[in-house]
Order: sequence, then C-alpha cells, then structure tokens
Amino acid sequence: MMRTAASYAARSLLAVSLLAWAGFFVNLVHAREPARGDAAATVVVADLSPEGQRTYALILRGGPFSHDKDGVVFGNRERLLPRKRRGYYREYTVDTPGADNRGARRIVCGGLRPAAPDGCWYSNDHYASFKKIVQ
Repeated sequence: MMRTAASYAARSLLAVSLLAWAGFFVNLVHAREPARGDAAATVVVADLSPEGQRTYALILRGGPFSHDKDGVVFGNRERLLPRKRRGYYREYTVDTPGADNRGARRIVCGGLRPAAPDGCWYSNDHYASFKKIVQ
C-alpha cells in the first residue's frame, strides 16, 4: 500500500509540473500575440513614418503607387492577420529611405474595395509582425 501511495504522489507531482509548464508556455504565447496583429497592437496613423503616412493616404485615394507589386493580393500565409478568404488582403510598400529595393516595411489592407478597406495593418519587419492602423 505504501508503494501505491508513493507512486500516486509521484504521478501527481509530475502532473502538477506538466500543468505548470503548460501554463508558462500559454502565457508566453499570449504575451507575443499583440505583436502579431492582434487588436491590442495598434499604431496611430500620425505615428507612422512620413513614408507610411504617404502610403496610407495613397491607399485611401486608390493610388497611384510607385511599385509594381503595390496592390497585389497578400496571401496571409503567416496567418498573423484575421483569417479571410484569398483575395481579401492587398499589400503596399512603405518606402525605406536609402534602400535600393522595396525594403521590409509594408501596409496590408483588407476589404472588398481596396480604396475603402475594412482595416489596415503595418509591418516594419516584412510580415513577421503587424500593428493595426487606427485613426
């Protein structure tokens, strides 16, 4: 009987330890969520760089855009933005001063009408994270 009680105690301790580790990892994941485009991670239009503000204004005007890929469908393969059907999101380049290519900064907007998006998100790290653009 003593052996069974010790065995039960060891299994209970193991279960409690596993639950504690699971809680740690859940908290770690939730701590990262705002950087992934969650509504809690936002950027005010006025706080965008001048290039970001220009790109955002061009999006709302419908262009013209300076890069061929501006306005193309963004696939959301990283699954960091809310899941929508293919074709919902479009991407736009935010110029980086001094860069000789498109750089890493983008604005991705979603909606049925590109010039009147349902929402837009800013990424300064080529889609590794997003902040929702708010007025």
